[in-house]
Amino acid sequence: MDIVLLDDPTTLTEEAARRIANAIHQCLAEQPWCAVALSGGSTPRPVYQRLAQSPYREQIDWARVHWFWGDERAVPPDHPDSNYRMAYEAMLAHVPVPSENIHRIPAEKGAEAAAEAYERELQRVFQLQPGAVPRFDLLLLGVGADGHIASLFPNTTALAVRDRLVIANSVPQLNTQRITLTVPVLLAARTIFILVSGQDKAEAVARAIEGNDDWTTTPAQLLRAAQGDVIWFLDRAAAQRLQKGQ
Repeated sequence: MDIVLLDDPTTLTEEAARRIANAIHQCLAEQPWCAVALSGGSTPRPVYQRLAQSPYREQIDWARVHWFWGDERAVPPDHPDSNYRMAYEAMLAHVPVPSENIHRIPAEKGAEAAAEAYERELQRVFQLQPGAVPRFDLLLLGVGADGHIASLFPNTTALAVRDRLVIANSVPQLNTQRITLTVPVLLAARTIFILVSGQDKAEAVARAIEGNDDWTTTPAQLLRAAQGDVIWFLDRAAAQRLQKGQ
Protein backbone atom coordinates (compact mmCIF):
# COMPACT_ATOMS: atom_id res chain seq x y z
CA MET A 1 0.00 0.00 0.00
CA ASP A 2 1.27 3.43 -0.98
CA ILE A 3 0.06 6.90 0.00
CA VAL A 4 0.37 9.83 -2.40
CA LEU A 5 -0.10 13.04 -0.43
CA LEU A 6 -1.16 16.10 -2.40
CA ASP A 7 -1.53 19.67 -1.21
CA ASP A 8 -5.11 20.25 -2.31
CA PRO A 9 -7.93 18.86 -4.51
CA THR A 10 -6.52 20.53 -7.63
CA THR A 11 -3.12 18.85 -7.36
CA LEU A 12 -4.84 15.57 -6.45
CA THR A 13 -6.89 15.78 -9.64
CA GLU A 14 -3.83 16.35 -11.80
CA GLU A 15 -1.72 13.62 -10.21
CA ALA A 16 -4.55 11.09 -10.28
CA ALA A 17 -5.27 11.82 -13.95
CA ARG A 18 -1.59 11.49 -14.83
CA ARG A 19 -1.26 8.16 -13.05
CA ILE A 20 -4.50 6.79 -14.49
CA ALA A 21 -3.32 7.62 -18.01
CA ASN A 22 0.07 6.04 -17.28
CA ALA A 23 -1.55 2.91 -15.81
CA ILE A 24 -3.73 2.50 -18.89
CA HIS A 25 -0.74 3.03 -21.19
CA GLN A 26 1.29 0.40 -19.33
CA CYS A 27 -1.63 -2.02 -19.34
CA LEU A 28 -2.10 -1.69 -23.10
CA ALA A 29 1.61 -2.23 -23.67
CA GLU A 30 1.19 -5.66 -22.11
CA GLN A 31 -2.22 -6.86 -23.33
CA PRO A 32 -4.84 -6.21 -26.02
CA TRP A 33 -7.36 -4.34 -23.88
CA CYS A 34 -7.64 -2.72 -20.48
CA ALA A 35 -10.54 -3.00 -18.02
CA VAL A 36 -11.17 0.02 -15.80
CA ALA A 37 -13.87 0.22 -13.12
CA LEU A 38 -15.04 3.74 -12.32
CA SER A 39 -16.23 5.27 -9.07
CA GLY A 40 -18.95 7.79 -8.42
CA GLY A 41 -18.57 10.68 -6.01
CA SER A 42 -17.40 14.27 -6.00
CA THR A 43 -13.63 13.66 -5.98
CA PRO A 44 -13.48 11.55 -9.19
CA ARG A 45 -15.57 13.95 -11.29
CA PRO A 46 -12.78 16.52 -11.92
CA VAL A 47 -10.36 13.65 -12.52
CA TYR A 48 -12.61 12.32 -15.29
CA GLN A 49 -12.94 15.82 -16.72
CA ARG A 50 -9.15 16.18 -16.73
CA LEU A 51 -8.68 12.85 -18.53
CA ALA A 52 -10.89 14.13 -21.34
CA GLN A 53 -8.52 17.07 -21.88
CA SER A 54 -5.02 17.39 -23.35
CA PRO A 55 -2.58 15.80 -22.98
CA TYR A 56 -4.36 12.76 -21.54
CA ARG A 57 -7.08 12.67 -24.17
CA GLU A 58 -4.43 12.10 -26.84
CA GLN A 59 -2.32 9.73 -24.74
CA ILE A 60 -5.05 7.16 -24.09
CA ASP A 61 -5.98 4.60 -26.75
CA TRP A 62 -9.69 4.84 -25.99
CA ALA A 63 -10.67 2.13 -28.46
CA ARG A 64 -8.82 -0.46 -26.37
CA VAL A 65 -10.16 0.51 -22.94
CA HIS A 66 -13.36 -0.99 -21.53
CA TRP A 67 -15.17 1.00 -18.85
CA PHE A 68 -17.15 -0.51 -15.99
CA TRP A 69 -18.63 0.77 -12.73
CA GLY A 70 -17.93 -0.34 -9.18
CA ASP A 71 -21.41 0.52 -8.00
CA GLU A 72 -24.57 2.33 -8.94
CA ARG A 73 -27.68 3.84 -7.44
CA ALA A 74 -30.99 2.23 -8.41
CA VAL A 75 -31.91 5.04 -10.81
CA PRO A 76 -32.17 5.39 -14.61
CA PRO A 77 -29.02 6.37 -16.54
CA ASP A 78 -30.27 9.92 -17.12
CA HIS A 79 -31.00 10.54 -13.42
CA PRO A 80 -28.88 13.24 -11.69
CA ASP A 81 -27.76 10.68 -9.07
CA SER A 82 -26.52 8.14 -11.63
CA ASN A 83 -22.83 7.27 -11.36
CA TYR A 84 -22.92 6.33 -15.03
CA ARG A 85 -24.32 9.73 -15.99
CA MET A 86 -21.65 11.55 -14.00
CA ALA A 87 -18.78 9.67 -15.65
CA TYR A 88 -20.34 9.89 -19.09
CA GLU A 89 -20.93 13.64 -18.94
CA ALA A 90 -17.54 14.34 -17.35
CA MET A 91 -15.39 12.12 -19.59
CA LEU A 92 -16.83 9.47 -21.87
CA ALA A 93 -18.99 11.82 -23.94
CA HIS A 94 -15.88 13.83 -24.84
CA VAL A 95 -13.48 11.11 -25.95
CA PRO A 96 -13.42 8.62 -28.86
CA VAL A 97 -14.55 5.56 -26.94
CA PRO A 98 -16.66 2.98 -28.81
CA SER A 99 -20.12 2.55 -27.31
CA GLU A 100 -19.56 -1.19 -27.01
CA ASN A 101 -16.68 -0.47 -24.62
CA ILE A 102 -18.99 1.19 -22.09
CA HIS A 103 -20.48 -1.35 -19.71
CA ARG A 104 -22.91 0.47 -17.44
CA ILE A 105 -24.97 -1.12 -14.69
CA PRO A 106 -28.59 -1.29 -15.97
CA ALA A 107 -29.99 0.16 -12.75
CA GLU A 108 -33.33 1.07 -14.30
CA LYS A 109 -34.21 -2.63 -14.11
CA GLY A 110 -34.32 -2.41 -10.31
CA ALA A 111 -31.51 -3.35 -7.95
CA GLU A 112 -31.90 -7.13 -7.94
CA ALA A 113 -32.37 -7.51 -11.70
CA ALA A 114 -29.59 -5.01 -12.41
CA ALA A 115 -27.14 -6.94 -10.22
CA GLU A 116 -27.96 -10.20 -12.00
CA ALA A 117 -27.65 -8.58 -15.43
CA TYR A 118 -24.33 -6.94 -14.60
CA GLU A 119 -22.91 -10.18 -13.26
CA ARG A 120 -23.79 -11.83 -16.57
CA GLU A 121 -22.16 -8.94 -18.42
CA LEU A 122 -18.92 -9.36 -16.45
CA GLN A 123 -18.95 -13.08 -17.15
CA ARG A 124 -19.44 -12.39 -20.86
CA VAL A 125 -16.82 -9.66 -21.30
CA PHE A 126 -14.16 -11.35 -19.16
CA GLN A 127 -15.08 -14.79 -20.55
CA LEU A 128 -15.23 -16.22 -17.05
CA GLN A 129 -15.55 -19.85 -16.17
CA PRO A 130 -18.15 -20.72 -13.49
CA GLY A 131 -16.97 -19.51 -10.09
CA ALA A 132 -14.21 -17.30 -11.52
CA VAL A 133 -13.73 -13.66 -10.53
CA PRO A 134 -12.85 -10.88 -13.01
CA ARG A 135 -9.59 -9.02 -12.52
CA PHE A 136 -9.94 -5.36 -13.31
CA ASP A 137 -6.70 -3.82 -14.48
CA LEU A 138 -7.54 -0.59 -12.69
CA LEU A 139 -10.21 -0.06 -10.06
CA LEU A 140 -11.03 3.46 -8.93
CA LEU A 141 -12.63 3.93 -5.53
CA GLY A 142 -13.57 6.67 -3.13
CA VAL A 143 -14.23 6.42 0.59
CA GLY A 144 -17.30 7.78 2.28
CA ALA A 145 -17.24 9.62 5.58
CA ASP A 146 -18.67 6.43 7.10
CA GLY A 147 -15.84 4.32 5.64
CA HIS A 148 -17.81 2.71 2.81
CA ILE A 149 -16.25 1.74 -0.53
CA ALA A 150 -18.25 1.19 -3.73
CA SER A 151 -21.71 0.54 -2.23
CA LEU A 152 -20.40 -1.69 0.54
CA PHE A 153 -21.70 0.27 3.49
CA PRO A 154 -20.97 -0.46 7.17
CA ASN A 155 -22.93 -3.36 8.64
CA THR A 156 -24.78 -4.21 5.41
CA THR A 157 -25.39 -7.73 4.15
CA ALA A 158 -23.32 -7.39 0.95
CA LEU A 159 -20.12 -7.27 3.01
CA ALA A 160 -20.46 -10.99 3.73
CA VAL A 161 -21.19 -12.09 0.15
CA ARG A 162 -18.42 -14.18 -1.39
CA ASP A 163 -20.29 -16.24 -4.02
CA ARG A 164 -21.50 -13.41 -6.27
CA LEU A 165 -19.76 -10.84 -8.46
CA VAL A 166 -22.47 -8.20 -8.18
CA ILE A 167 -25.13 -7.82 -5.52
CA ALA A 168 -28.09 -5.63 -4.65
CA ASN A 169 -27.29 -4.18 -1.26
CA SER A 170 -29.93 -2.82 1.07
CA VAL A 171 -28.60 0.28 2.85
CA PRO A 172 -30.94 1.00 5.79
CA GLN A 173 -29.03 4.09 6.87
CA LEU A 174 -29.87 5.67 3.50
CA ASN A 175 -33.25 3.97 3.14
CA THR A 176 -32.31 2.71 -0.30
CA GLN A 177 -30.84 -0.13 -2.32
CA ARG A 178 -27.59 0.03 -4.28
CA ILE A 179 -25.93 -2.24 -6.82
CA THR A 180 -22.29 -3.02 -6.06
CA LEU A 181 -19.36 -5.20 -6.97
CA THR A 182 -18.68 -7.65 -4.17
CA VAL A 183 -15.64 -7.93 -1.93
CA PRO A 184 -13.91 -10.71 -3.94
CA VAL A 185 -14.13 -8.64 -7.13
CA LEU A 186 -12.73 -5.50 -5.50
CA LEU A 187 -9.86 -7.34 -3.87
CA ALA A 188 -8.90 -9.15 -7.09
CA ALA A 189 -8.08 -5.97 -9.03
CA ARG A 190 -4.52 -5.66 -10.30
CA THR A 191 -4.32 -2.01 -9.25
CA ILE A 192 -6.59 0.03 -6.98
CA PHE A 193 -6.52 3.83 -6.84
CA ILE A 194 -8.45 5.38 -3.93
CA LEU A 195 -9.19 9.07 -4.43
CA VAL A 196 -10.12 11.02 -1.30
CA SER A 197 -10.26 14.73 -0.57
CA GLY A 198 -11.75 16.84 2.18
CA GLN A 199 -11.64 17.12 5.95
CA ASP A 200 -14.95 15.27 6.31
CA LYS A 201 -13.20 12.08 5.10
CA ALA A 202 -10.17 12.36 7.41
CA GLU A 203 -11.45 10.13 10.21
CA ALA A 204 -12.61 7.43 7.79
CA VAL A 205 -9.26 7.50 6.00
CA ALA A 206 -7.39 7.10 9.28
CA ARG A 207 -9.59 4.16 10.30
CA ALA A 208 -9.18 2.55 6.89
CA ILE A 209 -5.39 2.82 6.79
CA GLU A 210 -4.35 2.65 10.45
CA GLY A 211 -7.41 1.64 12.47
CA ASN A 212 -7.94 -1.66 14.24
CA ASP A 213 -11.73 -1.69 14.38
CA ASP A 214 -13.77 -4.31 12.54
CA TRP A 215 -14.01 -4.01 8.73
CA THR A 216 -17.76 -4.47 9.05
CA THR A 217 -17.87 -0.97 10.55
CA THR A 218 -15.15 0.44 8.25
CA PRO A 219 -15.39 -1.47 4.95
CA ALA A 220 -12.43 0.43 3.47
CA GLN A 221 -10.21 -1.62 5.77
CA LEU A 222 -10.88 -4.55 3.44
CA LEU A 223 -8.48 -2.97 0.96
CA ARG A 224 -5.59 -4.07 3.19
CA ALA A 225 -6.26 -7.58 1.87
CA ALA A 226 -6.17 -6.58 -1.82
CA GLN A 227 -4.18 -8.87 -4.11
CA GLY A 228 -2.72 -6.10 -6.26
CA ASP A 229 -1.24 -2.65 -5.77
CA VAL A 230 -3.21 -0.21 -3.62
CA ILE A 231 -2.47 3.50 -3.91
CA TRP A 232 -4.21 6.15 -1.83
CA PHE A 233 -4.41 9.65 -3.31
CA LEU A 234 -5.10 12.03 -0.41
CA ASP A 235 -5.13 15.78 -0.12
CA ARG A 236 -3.82 17.19 3.15
CA ALA A 237 -7.29 17.70 4.56
CA ALA A 238 -8.20 14.03 4.06
CA ALA A 239 -4.83 12.88 5.48
CA GLN A 240 -4.77 15.04 8.57
CA ARG A 241 -5.80 12.30 11.02
CA LEU A 242 -3.11 9.85 9.92
CA GLN A 243 -0.44 9.23 12.51
CA LYS A 244 2.40 8.00 10.31
CA GLY A 245 4.27 9.51 7.44
CA GLN A 246 2.41 12.82 7.20
